[in-house]
Amino acid sequence: MPFFSCRVAGENGRVATRDLLASSAAECRKTLEAEGCLVLSIRRDWKNLQLQGLRFGRKIKEKDFILFNQELVALIKSGYPILRSLEAISGRLKNIYLKELLTKIADEVRLGKALSEAFLPYEKMFGTVYTASLMAGERSGNLAGAITRYVSYAKVISQTRSRVRSALAYPTMLIIFAFILFGILVNFILPRFSSFYLDFQAQLPGITRLIMSVSMAVNAHWYIIPVVLAAAALLILERRRKPDFRLHMDRLKLRIPYGKGIWIESSASIFSRTLGLLLEAGISLLQAIGLAIKAVPNAHLSKTMAGVPDSIRNGEGLSESLAKSGALPALAVDMIRIGETSANLEGMLGDVADFYDERIRVKIDTLVSLIEPVVIIFMGLVVAAMLLAIYLPIFNVIRISR
Repeated sequence: MPFFSCRVAGENGRVATRDLLASSAAECRKTLEAEGCLVLSIRRDWKNLQLQGLRFGRKIKEKDFILFNQELVALIKSGYPILRSLEAISGRLKNIYLKELLTKIADEVRLGKALSEAFLPYEKMFGTVYTASLMAGERSGNLAGAITRYVSYAKVISQTRSRVRSALAYPTMLIIFAFILFGILVNFILPRFSSFYLDFQAQLPGITRLIMSVSMAVNAHWYIIPVVLAAAALLILERRRKPDFRLHMDRLKLRIPYGKGIWIESSASIFSRTLGLLLEAGISLLQAIGLAIKAVPNAHLSKTMAGVPDSIRNGEGLSESLAKSGALPALAVDMIRIGETSANLEGMLGDVADFYDERIRVKIDTLVSLIEPVVIIFMGLVVAAMLLAIYLPIFNVIRISR
């Protein structure tokens, strides 16, 4: 759907420029005139040209979607109809991808669909939890409350992801810097010293010969590196299309000694928080458990828990079914069992999620504190090896010159 740049005059006589998303210039003019504006000119905005087939989900940020839901709740509580709320929000959005998506959803609502039905085609983009929350809110007659609970849920998940990314940013920068430093030494510094040593015909130490050989090989066949990287990227992209690729990769993640605990506890937190949200929204346990299992980020753990709904359907309790699957930590299962017996399952699920969120934060902080010295030591060893390779032959040259 194209964008149009429109010059309009308002009721106060002021001329302004507005950008609108519409299927045609005629529809754009009709929308503006319905708002009481005098249309002076309409032209296609080619700066906002979009590639066909570009996925919305890659351009819609979590914070933009959370902000949209917060505005939607405010308008619904103010008495605005759903359609008018969507039109009002999309009219002032700066994210063109979210703007176009909401325009399409508003068109579906205008045709008589419920909000959850309009969002259903984009379930993979925003998750089944969101559409399920909308559906539960519509059935209970408290859509604003259901969206509010989802916003709280989404904020916690977003903050957890942001905390993980920010914690790993510094070690990642150190590792990248170490490789850049190694590349500069191998490609620019060592080759110059190599010709210098050859002029003196000095006997080079083994470490110098090894590093010099690597340097000369890299300089002579540098084009192999981007070819190998491109081939590896293409291979990964090709494998990602296969349904078992993510399952295989997530299974490997659970074999990493320290990372296994983080992945399992993260899955327990997200599963508990999602299940608690859906139960609070009024969704039945059997339906909510299936959606919560889909929300688990690790595909192998999600597959391991796939039989839990059938066990519940056969008369087993939630905690008993989860214990049988073996996907969640024993402490999480015990806390859920206490919630079942005390008739406070929703509250206990929230406590489980909070408990494991804190444990994950501590583990990530510990991991980062361990990674930083390891990376610094690695960089020191690389620099030390380079200095030894460069300066050891110099002593031989000085001895020969004497």
